[in-house]
Formats: sequence, C-alpha cells, structure tokens
Amino acid sequence: MTNNDLLAVVREFESPVYVYDSQKIEAQYKRLNNAFKKVKQVKINYAVKALSNISVLKFLNSLGAGMDTVSIQEVKLAMEAGVTADKIIYTPNGVSLKEIEKAAELGVQINIDNLSLLEQFGTKYPKVPVCIRINPHVMAGGNTNISVGHIDSKFGISIHQLPHIKRIVENTGMRINGIHMHTGSDILDIEVFLYASEILFETARNFSDLEFIDFGSGFKVPYKEGDIETNVEEMGKKLSKRFNEFCKEYGKELTLAFEPGKFLVSEAGKFLAEVNVVKQTTSTVFAQIDSGFNHLIRPMLYGSQHEIENISNSNGKERFYSVVGYICETDTFANNRRISEISEGDILSFSNAGAYCFSMASNYNSRYRPAEVLWHKDQAHLIRKRETFEDLMKNQISLEL
Repeated sequence: MTNNDLLAVVREFESPVYVYDSQKIEAQYKRLNNAFKKVKQVKINYAVKALSNISVLKFLNSLGAGMDTVSIQEVKLAMEAGVTADKIIYTPNGVSLKEIEKAAELGVQINIDNLSLLEQFGTKYPKVPVCIRINPHVMAGGNTNISVGHIDSKFGISIHQLPHIKRIVENTGMRINGIHMHTGSDILDIEVFLYASEILFETARNFSDLEFIDFGSGFKVPYKEGDIETNVEEMGKKLSKRFNEFCKEYGKELTLAFEPGKFLVSEAGKFLAEVNVVKQTTSTVFAQIDSGFNHLIRPMLYGSQHEIENISNSNGKERFYSVVGYICETDTFANNRRISEISEGDILSFSNAGAYCFSMASNYNSRYRPAEVLWHKDQAHLIRKRETFEDLMKNQISLEL
C-alpha cells in the first residue's frame, strides 16, 4: 500500500480507519512456514485475539492456517469464517468448566492450564483428548505485561506440578494428546526460548500418546527503525533440528505447532486519523487527532511505540510534535516525535496497527469504533462498517422513570 492508496481509503471511508494489507499477512505466513520447512508436520494456528475480523480469519484460513482461540466466542467466530473444528485449538484462562464443555461439544482441540479444571474435565470426559498448557517459568520477553511464562504468571500449570498432572491423568484415565507452552510476546533471546523448549520436551516424555507439541509464539516484530526482531529463520533452523531429534527419541512423528498473532498481522496494519487541531503551548506543539485510546490503547497501556507518518505531507520539513487524542483522559500516542510538518486536516498514519489495536478498541466517551478495510489485490474492501449512534443504543434499555 502506498501513501496515495491510504489517502484514497480515507477519502472513501473517512477517518479514523484501520487498513490491513493482505499481501503482508501472506508474506509473514509463508516466512514462518519456510523457517520450519525441515519439519515434516507443522501447524500454524493464528491467534484470533490479535485481530478477529471475520474477513481476516477467512483469508488466513485460505492460506492454510488453523486458529488459536481463547474464548467460546472466538471459537464460534472461527467456525463462522469457515474454519473446521479440527483446525481450532481452544486455550482459555480462568474460564468455567461450563465454557470448556461448550468448546468440547463443538469438537475443537481443548487446551487446559489449571489442575482443578483438568481433573474435573478428565473425570467427566476421559475420552476427549486434551492438551496441557505448561508454565516453564521462563521469561522470554522483557515486559511482564506481555511475558506469560514467568513464575508469577497466572497462565499455565507450573512445571513443578508435573507429578500432580500425572496423578490426575492416571486417576481419570484421560487422554493427553498435546503439550503446550507460551512464554509471552517479544522473544528477545532465541537461546532462552530454546531452553524453555527443552523443558517442554522433558515434559512430553511423560506422556506416551502425544500428537503435537505447541510452542506458543511471541515472535517480536520491529516497531521502529533499528528495532530488534525475533530471527525466525535462526529459530527455525535450531528448533527444527532439536524437534526432529526429539521425534526420533519419542518414536513417532509429532506435529510442531505455533500460535502467532502479532507476527502475522501487526506490520500489515495501518491506523489512519485526521488532525483536528494543532495546539501550541509554551513548551509543546500538540497534534490533536480524531481518535484516542478508545481506538488505539497500546501506547498508553503497554508503552508501545508506533511509527507515525504525516502522509499528507510526507516530504515536509520535520518538526517535533506530541500526538494526542480527543478523549477526556491522558491519551498520548507520542511525545516530542519528529514528524513532517503537520497542518489541521492532515492524515497521520500509525504503523504496526494490525495486532491488538482494533481488537482492544472501546466506546469510551461514547465514541464510535472505526471502520476496518482490507487492502486485497490492490483494492480497498470494507470489512467492518463504522459504528453509528444506533449501535451505541442497540443493547441499552431506557427505563420509564
């Protein structure tokens, strides 16, 4: 997508608007597949929570991806997109047994990360195959908000509780067909990830009927110029070699599974917003846009940095701006960022807006959630309408007082 393409999208669908490039999604999917081409059986399950628009799910399904879901609603979304149950894994956290039972009824792969639920489910449904999510107590990323494999994480069953897992499996006679871990987002050190993988291999040796080992994901993508990223080619080479060795030791070919979200869709996304006003104070120049953390919360929630470009004046002289929103809270997207000179009415483009952006949007301040557009085969396709006042009122009940 060129800047002219993006400006055309705003002219047609107004701002703010999310735009996703299907060509970039496909390139990332193929890149990950190629990194593990020396493994006979590889399964890439897209993490639906990253970007759950049904058209995006349909596109990924057409590429051959399975779906990693964390709620019964995501399971149903995946099925609505045409994904068959055998290509869906359900990996919730902190849900009720009732919800897990609903997912099992739909025929998807169940992944359990709680000893209590493992025992309850195994007792009632011993013949339903279950994957177990292990917490390896390894922190592969640098941020505890997005690293979920460390010792204080709520996710997974502690590796130190393996004897308890084995006792439950023996007592219930349940079938364990997969072992899973997810260390969290932004894997910075491949060797640390490989160390966690060895813990997973060691755990797998305790179960004789496995079909797959799921290594989660968390591949880091670059968010700014010079930013580091996970070298998936190096990881593919090293992990493939070790995985193939383990399969020989185990005595059967297993499937190597991943569940990438950000890696597949982050760089494919752009968020476009119009500048409402340029406000000069005694020390700062604010560019105030027609959006806020109701549409893009990551900079405020995680301190993430999204590259911002003034696509209306991309070759203009750079000045320092603080880009802020229209929410009656502190909704700062960037402080003192060098951006081509901004005028009121210009369109700013936020990069890496494909993952955990629209999916975390809200109606705070009673603002409408924006439209979504898929740029596919050099054309813009509307895949979600902009909300209206009727949408805000849809489920409200006005009492006669």
